[in-house]
Amino acid sequence: MAVYVEEQRLCLPAAGCPGPLGGPAAACGMSRLLGGTLERVCKAVLLLCLLHFLVAVILYFDVYAQHLAFFSRFSARGPARALHPAASSSTNFSRPNATVPSSGLPEAPSARPGPTAPILPPCPDSPPGLVGRLLIEFTSPMPLERVQRENPGVLLGGRYTPPDCAPAQTVAVIIPFRHREHHLRYWLHYLHPILRRQRLRYGVYVINQHGEDTFNRAKLLNVGFLEALKEDATYDCFIFSDVDLVPMDDRNLYRCGDQPRHFAIAMDKFGFRLPYAGYFGGVSGLSKAQFLRINGFPNEYWGWGGEDDDIFNRISLTGMKISRPDIRIGRYRMIKHDRDKHNEPNPQRFTKIQNTKLTMKRDGIGSVRYQVLEVSRQPLFTNITVDIGRPPSWPPRG
Repeated sequence: MAVYVEEQRLCLPAAGCPGPLGGPAAACGMSRLLGGTLERVCKAVLLLCLLHFLVAVILYFDVYAQHLAFFSRFSARGPARALHPAASSSTNFSRPNATVPSSGLPEAPSARPGPTAPILPPCPDSPPGLVGRLLIEFTSPMPLERVQRENPGVLLGGRYTPPDCAPAQTVAVIIPFRHREHHLRYWLHYLHPILRRQRLRYGVYVINQHGEDTFNRAKLLNVGFLEALKEDATYDCFIFSDVDLVPMDDRNLYRCGDQPRHFAIAMDKFGFRLPYAGYFGGVSGLSKAQFLRINGFPNEYWGWGGEDDDIFNRISLTGMKISRPDIRIGRYRMIKHDRDKHNEPNPQRFTKIQNTKLTMKRDGIGSVRYQVLEVSRQPLFTNITVDIGRPPSWPPRG
């Protein structure tokens, strides 16, 4: 009788595999799997503990440094006042854009010098919060109180400074104005959020022509340039904008460059096209140096038309060129309205344009005459009412 002996396979214990020699293979494999998993869990916990320790050390030294700086201010304040009594009162609170509160972002540093004042990074050339193409409409009611609620970070007088970065320029936005309160509310509603997203340090100035004499847009812009600098001498970029024009793309950055800038190159009333190559109307920007180089704008264009072409001639005659954005970005919507009274077309404009070379040195920022009647700092803009005189009864020489 044949005898069959069944060979029993033994499971040799491996490292980390508990169990008696010769245990079942399934139990041995399970033990090995559990052991490997437990080892990985232990390593992960150890790494988390190490990370927690490093974070705690960093926070400890950061808090220690802040406390050290805080107490050092008190220890140094007494001797500084004794040696330099005027130095302790050197804080300048006259600049309204020194501190800007903003929800969700750290507050901008004030003008007060001190070791604890943070140094903000430069504002990016391409701001990350831009939206691009915008939907612009003028049918919804736009009370000024609503606009004010929408822009809590804008200070009295229409001043704003980004809380999280340091802009390279300080921009004054100048608006020539008379009897356009309805348009101004829409302009403020759309432009304040756009300018804030563009990370600009800016102020808005509405230059209101007093009386009912013939309107003079270019002379009001000269007044705005001078009055803005009186309030803040650090303005180095000036944007001149009609109150009825709103950009349709916030990538159309309201900044100044190496050459004078024309922003409103594609208005809806012109079929979103540049009407002619020398057009410089609507919204434009010049640096302080560029503006002074062309002697500002002409003062003798009373009534509608001609001053934009004169400004274009001044730029060309001084060897500068016009820069413009891409036509897909430089699109604008105009608030439809009838022509203002006392702003009829200037019958002398064509003759004056031909004589820019002769008149630009004597007629400009150096010859402007006006009287400021009132300066009123509103929550969203600074209103400056001025008397700019009356047009001459005869055409001036040149």
